[in-house]
Amino acid sequence: MGRARWTIEVDRRRCIGNQMCVNVAGDHFVLDQGKSRPVANPVAPSDDVLEAVELCPHSAITVRDESGGLVEPS
Repeated sequence: MGRARWTIEVDRRRCIGNQMCVNVAGDHFVLDQGKSRPVANPVAPSDDVLEAVELCPHSAITVRDESGGLVEPS
């Protein structure tokens, strides 16, 4: 059986580019033209990614599991 994988989505219309996600999960997020975007997809589950979701002031980050089910925000 394979390991769980997540897909990270960033709504660039909602993102204000404050870099909180990059600061707490720099392996998973980068700023691109002043807005956040995921570095790669899919990714292994990570507490850093969950923290980035919690810290995003405009709730621009969504994390989904392999079936497309919502992981965060819950």
